[in-house]
Amino acid sequence: MNRASSSRQSLLPMRVTDNGRMSLATPQSSKGPGFGKLNIAKPQSGTKERRTSFFGKRASGAGMSRNSAFGGFGGAEKIKDPRPLHDKSFVQQCIRQLCEYLGENGFPSPVTVKSLQSPTSKEFLKIFSFIYSFLDPTFQMPTSKIEEEIPRILKDLGYPFPISKSSMYSVGAPHTWPQILGGLIWLIDSVKLFDTMREQDLLFPDFSDGGIETEDGIEFNKLFISYTSKSYDRFMQGADTFEEEDAEFFPKLKDLYNVDEAHLESLAEKYKILTDEVERLEKESQQDRLMTKKSEKLKLQTDLQKYQSYRSNLESFKSNLEQKLSAVSEELDGAGLQIEALKQETGRLQHIFENQKFSQADIERINHERNELQQTITNLNKNLAEAEHHMWNEEIALAKSKEAVEAELAKYHTLARKLKLIPASAENACGHDFEIKFTIECGPSRIGHYKNQIHTPLMNMISQVEEEINKLVPQKLSMVETSEQVSSMIADKANDLKLLKEQLRKLDEQLEQELHEAEREEHKWSTELDSLESHKKLLEKKVTDGYDEAVEQLKATRQEYHLVLQETSEERRIVANNLSSILDIVTNHVSFVEKFLQDHHKRVDRDYQEAIKEDTLEQLREIVDKYIHKANSL
Repeated sequence: MNRASSSRQSLLPMRVTDNGRMSLATPQSSKGPGFGKLNIAKPQSGTKERRTSFFGKRASGAGMSRNSAFGGFGGAEKIKDPRPLHDKSFVQQCIRQLCEYLGENGFPSPVTVKSLQSPTSKEFLKIFSFIYSFLDPTFQMPTSKIEEEIPRILKDLGYPFPISKSSMYSVGAPHTWPQILGGLIWLIDSVKLFDTMREQDLLFPDFSDGGIETEDGIEFNKLFISYTSKSYDRFMQGADTFEEEDAEFFPKLKDLYNVDEAHLESLAEKYKILTDEVERLEKESQQDRLMTKKSEKLKLQTDLQKYQSYRSNLESFKSNLEQKLSAVSEELDGAGLQIEALKQETGRLQHIFENQKFSQADIERINHERNELQQTITNLNKNLAEAEHHMWNEEIALAKSKEAVEAELAKYHTLARKLKLIPASAENACGHDFEIKFTIECGPSRIGHYKNQIHTPLMNMISQVEEEINKLVPQKLSMVETSEQVSSMIADKANDLKLLKEQLRKLDEQLEQELHEAEREEHKWSTELDSLESHKKLLEKKVTDGYDEAVEQLKATRQEYHLVLQETSEERRIVANNLSSILDIVTNHVSFVEKFLQDHHKRVDRDYQEAIKEDTLEQLREIVDKYIHKANSL
């Protein structure tokens, strides 16, 4: 058994081995130990007896509770052929393979791919007999009931798919030839496998304990063959687990390959530690990646918002630039028009300048008139500036007077509003309009009008107010006395308030002191709580570490337990064998002792009958009576 080439992790026997799938792997041939012991017997074709199976006699009876999925183990379930036998390309491939095999192995009749497209029944029988003769050289095709014999032979060989009797009547028909061709290809694969096994001497080799290795890299030894045989026997009897075979096989296998148990346990512990560390790191990495992705998402969202705002700003800036561009283009167009107009005016003036005719006297006269006009303009500008300065001073003085009048009017209107004289519907106006509406166009007549309108009603109101004041003076005196009394009471209440404030201040200080004490207590409790939390975390860490150590110890103990259980089962089996042999010996000895005791008892009875007489019995009775009398007296 080559451990390096094996990819199967479990050492338990497989229900269907990969090498045992040979029967389904057509048209390609497969090699491997997938059969039991060969028992090739000479067929009796002329009789009604069933020939011995190519794969040996199958056990039957009450102990056989399982039917194999391969060969004719008595299973009634029909297995569907997974091969694409209705595919023309696959059928042609099988025909070419059959033709090549027949040509390579010396088939007596000439065959071609075309003749194998729809062969006759006679050609099929020749081909079948030729192929089967490699398995059974003494085979002879029966002369009767061929349609029953060929399906039965294939079934006995282990062909897992049924072939009906009716298909034997029309072998070359398009609907039957693919199934029969599949059976022939499977038979060819079986022959190739049998030849390979016979050449390598894998069925009955004299294996050494160290094992041998085939060309395919498969290692065989007596230990593996024994274990496989026992497990398969138990499997065919209905067992699904093979603890006894495993317990017997594993220690021997470990001794064979010098397995270091301590090294395996250390590797298992390291694997467990590394697995836990990997899981922890994966969880942490997943959490960290999640937080990282969330932060990246937020950053990208903010960047997207910024880019969107920047894009909107760029669009607005672009629209402004376009507007400015359109305005500038318009200005450029206008400037171009002005330039054209100026060019035309310049050309016109230039034309006038070139065509005008003035003398030197005319030019001097024009210059003199221009100087006089310039001096006149200068004088007029000076006079205009002086007049504007004088007007400015007058306007300033007028503005100051106007501001003073407006200020006085504002004071008057404010005082009148306080006295409730403005507007005319006010409480003290009595229907008179005391408001003065001043404008810059007001003259002396307007001022006299305001004086007559306001002075007379106002004097009447003053006289009325004085009368009312005289009436209210006694009331004022009484109110002053009352106010003094109220002031004394307010002073007393103020003293009481000071006392209460002093008491309140003391209470506030006491409250602040108690609050400081409560804060100190809270700080103390928080420090104690932090220390308890740290102690709790330390305890949790210790408990976790202790739990991990306990789990590791439990796993090591379980491994030791399984090893001890295997050793115990082996010792129990040995002890049971020893006990069975001891029980056989003891049983024989007991039977011998019983026989001896029976003979001895017979001799003793005979001697007793001869030795004991009547007088002796009398003496014995007397002795017994005396003994009883003495016993009673005591």
